[in-house]
Amino acid sequence: MLGSTAHRDSFCRDNLPPVAEWPELLDGFDYPEQLNAAVELTDRMVERGFGDNIALVGNGRQRTYKELTDWTNRLAHALVEDYGVQPGNRVLLRSANNPAMVACWLAVTKIGAVAVNTMPMLRAKELHQIVDKAEIAVALCDSRMLEELEICASTSAHLKTVIAFDGTANHEADLDRAALNKPVKYSAVATGQTDVALLGFTSGTTGSPKATMHFHRDLLIIADAYAAEILGVTPEDVFCGSPPLAFTFGLGGLAIFPLRFGATAVLLENASPPNLIEIIEKHRATICFTAPTAYRAMLRAMDEGADLSSLRCAVSAGETLPAPVFDEWVARTGKPMLDGIGGTEMLHIYLSNRLGDARAASTGTPLKGYEAKIVDDEMNEVPRGTPGHLAVRGPLGCRYLADERQAKYVRNGWNLPGDTFVQDAEGYFHFAARSDDMIVSSGYNIAGPEVESALLAHAAVAECAVIGAPDEARGTIVEAHIVLSEGFSASDALVKELQDFVKATIAPFKYPRRVHFVASLPKTESGKIQRFRLKS
Repeated sequence: MLGSTAHRDSFCRDNLPPVAEWPELLDGFDYPEQLNAAVELTDRMVERGFGDNIALVGNGRQRTYKELTDWTNRLAHALVEDYGVQPGNRVLLRSANNPAMVACWLAVTKIGAVAVNTMPMLRAKELHQIVDKAEIAVALCDSRMLEELEICASTSAHLKTVIAFDGTANHEADLDRAALNKPVKYSAVATGQTDVALLGFTSGTTGSPKATMHFHRDLLIIADAYAAEILGVTPEDVFCGSPPLAFTFGLGGLAIFPLRFGATAVLLENASPPNLIEIIEKHRATICFTAPTAYRAMLRAMDEGADLSSLRCAVSAGETLPAPVFDEWVARTGKPMLDGIGGTEMLHIYLSNRLGDARAASTGTPLKGYEAKIVDDEMNEVPRGTPGHLAVRGPLGCRYLADERQAKYVRNGWNLPGDTFVQDAEGYFHFAARSDDMIVSSGYNIAGPEVESALLAHAAVAECAVIGAPDEARGTIVEAHIVLSEGFSASDALVKELQDFVKATIAPFKYPRRVHFVASLPKTESGKIQRFRLKS
């Protein structure tokens, strides 16, 4: 199942799970043995005649495919010649959504290194976990957000080199200066199609972080499956959206999908719902990617003069799409909304509605090349209409980096994403709930124990339990139930202090938006907190 490799650093291949623990991979996509995904998205597009097409728009300027190819080739030269990055080395990237982030990711991939994209909101503690897990020695960072990464590097046994790049694309940082006079031609590393190209860390992981391992061929499969079949992307399409490029949902929807088909991506560093409306109007965007909560906010921000006439479809993923949001969107805009479900383990969407066949409160059916079924705890398929565990398989699947949790995610050759679904009599799939206690808020996965750990570091908190609570605007919010330490009294000021404390400790979006001070927490006889009682 593993072909030839160009990696000199064998860390990734050494830490793949045993092939016996992989999910069964279905045929359907054929690529050459030697394949570099970044070349296919840049140099190859120029060769195919798309050189003058606009590839990326952001931070006040646009780049053609020829300009993007030259830019990434210069960066590739600099990474190899000035910084000594080798094929197979892991390289962490830290930036908001902008063309420079995409260019750096492509350059890292061209040189045969393994990209590890991270969210700009992560703090030093969280970055440290990623660096340690993937044994990362080199990081590329937007010069405007170096602080947390430098704190991480100061105590890391692995991270030795932090290289700044200019996220505004004015070429005024170290990497940009090193690349400026490099040749625009670069002979990319002839990676094998099963060489690891990307490590995707799952958001909100409980315990130690989980890193999913994706091959060069996988990056193309998601485009040739979802973007081709479901979206029917053409060079005339213009993509926009809010998911971070650090999430595989965002990397696919705002980089891989447009670049694979000669289309254009408009990248926003701050993609609020009103901004998305403005971007659709200004750039005549045709495809929008974001989460249901953002679409709900867009509807609230939309005035009678909003012009979404250019939009072909709105793609929703990251959390379940409520039927009222689907219905209101279609009624008010006249544009189709496609709900889908994917995941970091599977890289991108594998169940989706189709243009002309989109139903409220349905996640549709499997993509071409994928299979799905609903099973019980023993992996037996259950009758239609019966809730059970979603099981899925296709041309790619879960491969965790050196993680015993591989055996839980993959059973009998099927991927088990941890979702409870129902399949109706017509074969359409409907989301019921997460099978665990992960909190999904505005499309972000948030692990309650991580928030609890942050709160417990504050002197005022004696005990706490964090749950997900329903919220009209965000779907679900983080709600903290706190037993105060002696000498502290409940107050609005203390609520804000605790919220700010969490924001400063872990990624700010994880903070508890609602806080209840309680005398005690419900527990079992053995002392375990009964979170289900807090939810009820």
